Amino acid sequence: MKKLFLTTVAVATLLSGASFAAELKFKPGEDSKFNWKSYEAFKTANSSLKGETLTIFGPWRGEDEALFQSVLAYFADATGVNVRYSSSENYEQQIVIDTQAGSPPNVAILPQPGLLADLAAKGLLTPLGDETANWVKENYGAGQSWVDLGMYKNKDGNKAYFAFPFKADVKSLVWYVPENFEEAGYKVPETMEDLVKLSDQIVADGGTPWCIGLGSGGATGWPATDWVEDFMLRTQPLDVYQKWTTNEVKFNDPRVVAAIEEFGKFAKNDKYVSGGVAAVASTDFRDSPKGLFDIPPKCYLHRQASFIPSFFPEGTKVGTDVDFFYMPTFASKADLGKPVLGAGTLFTITKDSKAARALVEFLKTPIAHEVWMAQSGFLTPFKGVNKDAYANDQVKRQGEILTTATTFGFDGSDLMPGKIGAGAFWTGMVDYVGGKSAEQVANDIQKAWDGLK
Repeated sequence: MKKLFLTTVAVATLLSGASFAAELKFKPGEDSKFNWKSYEAFKTANSSLKGETLTIFGPWRGEDEALFQSVLAYFADATGVNVRYSSSENYEQQIVIDTQAGSPPNVAILPQPGLLADLAAKGLLTPLGDETANWVKENYGAGQSWVDLGMYKNKDGNKAYFAFPFKADVKSLVWYVPENFEEAGYKVPETMEDLVKLSDQIVADGGTPWCIGLGSGGATGWPATDWVEDFMLRTQPLDVYQKWTTNEVKFNDPRVVAAIEEFGKFAKNDKYVSGGVAAVASTDFRDSPKGLFDIPPKCYLHRQASFIPSFFPEGTKVGTDVDFFYMPTFASKADLGKPVLGAGTLFTITKDSKAARALVEFLKTPIAHEVWMAQSGFLTPFKGVNKDAYANDQVKRQGEILTTATTFGFDGSDLMPGKIGAGAFWTGMVDYVGGKSAEQVANDIQKAWDGLK
């Protein structure tokens, strides 16, 4: 959600819901990197839907909408369904209005499990069934984690599976310039302990290891929440992380305080941070990675999600001029496996129909993922896709991080109530780098949570 909020150019006009008749981007059968067998099988099984209409409402506009339309074109071609996709600048509010007014689309796509849980509790979503939940568990990397993200209570208080994940983002990445590493003789660390040792070595060599910037206008502080979330996943089991996002584990719990302090070991160390600790909160997150590319480098490492190359200097080539590695885990916490922090979009049925059910089945085919994979801006945890369909090796590697993850933690601040995840947590992190202790900040955030009505 943060990526969408921070990097999408706002367009005030509500997009029309006109149906489309797009040409197929890749001709069926012509390129072996695509699983055309899955497409043909789906086509055979769903030929009876011709003439039906399917309405879809989602977050994608501009370039992302065009890419999603290129996927929908295959669904329309296979089924004969008349597909109508629309979006809105305020899509979160719009879907609430439409569902409560009794005029929802057949399918709603949202990146917010919390909002979907609210809609399910009001009886406004249609369960997708245990069969689909089991399919996700078996076919997605960290499958149970993705199933958990789609399990909500219905209006009777009983849990059911409501949301199918599609198009993910990876946040557990550290960016670096290979040439700088090569010149200095540094190696990519394989454990968190090694990452700390590398940071110390860079300081000993007279350099500064990290560029960290929390600035983001009214959203200042959010990059720090990702750091804390990554450390929660690397120091605690997933169920503790999940309970933290719902306040079953309190914000001032010692385990949460410890995760904040792990972030502090990097961000509150003048020797570790370009510009010193005083620059952390005032440096805009979009500008903070630029120090990687200075000569000599102002920093060697930058932790940020998969979208950050959008803010690298023009012409920067990922994989050549800059590269990334998975934010490592603690060797001393090997039992926690390989957790990944990220986000993703979830498909739900808000007005049941055969075509809506067919779309969910379509999302289980490799081709539904591979068409977008082969273009740009798409990652999937689906283990059944051909990874060679990715547009380049760098995106392929990010996709492999998802498919080999043992647990997936959805962006914690996006799961929390807005006044916490997009309020007290953000400001608390600014206070923390400004001098407050982790315990003070955690108490402040918990007090704000206790005050919610």
